[in-house]
Amino acid sequence: MDLEQILMIEFLGNTIEAYTWFFGAILLGLIFRKLISKYLSHLLFKTVKNKNLDVGSEKFDQLLTKPIGLFIMLSIIYLGSSHIQYPPGWNLGSENEIGLKMLINKGFALIFIYSICWILLKMIDFAGLILLKRAELTENKMDDQLIPFIIEIGKIFIYIFGIFIIMGNIFNVNIAALATGLGIGGVALAMASKESLENLLGSFTIFFDQPFTVGDVVIVGSVTGTIEKVGFRSTRIRTFDKSLVTVPNKKMIDAELDNLGLRSVRRVKFNVGLTYETSSEQMKAIVNDIQEMINLHKTTNQDGRVRFQEFGASSLDIMVMYFVDSPRWEDLINVKEDVNYKIMEIVKKHKSDFAFPSRTVYLQK
Repeated sequence: MDLEQILMIEFLGNTIEAYTWFFGAILLGLIFRKLISKYLSHLLFKTVKNKNLDVGSEKFDQLLTKPIGLFIMLSIIYLGSSHIQYPPGWNLGSENEIGLKMLINKGFALIFIYSICWILLKMIDFAGLILLKRAELTENKMDDQLIPFIIEIGKIFIYIFGIFIIMGNIFNVNIAALATGLGIGGVALAMASKESLENLLGSFTIFFDQPFTVGDVVIVGSVTGTIEKVGFRSTRIRTFDKSLVTVPNKKMIDAELDNLGLRSVRRVKFNVGLTYETSSEQMKAIVNDIQEMINLHKTTNQDGRVRFQEFGASSLDIMVMYFVDSPRWEDLINVKEDVNYKIMEIVKKHKSDFAFPSRTVYLQK
């Protein structure tokens, strides 16, 4: 018996040659899948590459190698299985009847559509990386805020596209009739998702009105932090203790919002309490020295005021108010620390001391 006769031997309704093609294709796919996917990834990268591209091919490969590998493996399995037929003895129904054959065909088609959508989503991620890199080179923060929003819109379109393809090809749904039904039920859906729509409209209001941009330090209600991302439904704020707070966009436009990033200066105001043993000459000298120190400080402007304000319950109170010439939080706390140290030195220099809550009790015989 020669090789040709061996290959023509039938087993479960298929020849050994057909099984050889099938398992050989799968074996070749497993061996060369990674190599082929990298080659196709590089080929695809060359089609989108230009002289202004800031993201290298390594990141492109990292994003697309796995989804392209899945797509290639499914394609090879499909080509290999074209030589295989279901055994007649199984008495399986047609592909349009509910059964094993339909389940296998529909499941394979579902995974195939998923692999295509996965590739498209990763390409959107790569496009987002390029746009974000370029946005970092510009001074305008609007593009830093707009690009993640556009990426989310693109991904939503891919999800909708994938869902409609799956419903039309896998579940045999009439897409035209479905679209008509969605149009009729749109009003009911809008009423049911009123709060979500308000948040979505809030996101558009934020983009057009621009009360803040990504990177600004804001105060919204009891939340203070840096804007990290503006999405469809909510805005993410990174607080100074490094926690991430998610605030609905409706609240971001309805609540009173203080954009600290738009301040040209930051005001500092507090009282310094000295003991009642401090004389008027000492008080005048301390007030004058603190005023001069603030006026000469390299990071404060000339609008600072230092005044002996009032007689407190346990102290003589000096009001200290000055403005830091920077909106940045780091600059503010550094200047406050420096000024506080110098106030301590001035008070000690004039032989006075800081007061603390105290009470004097007089005993009468």
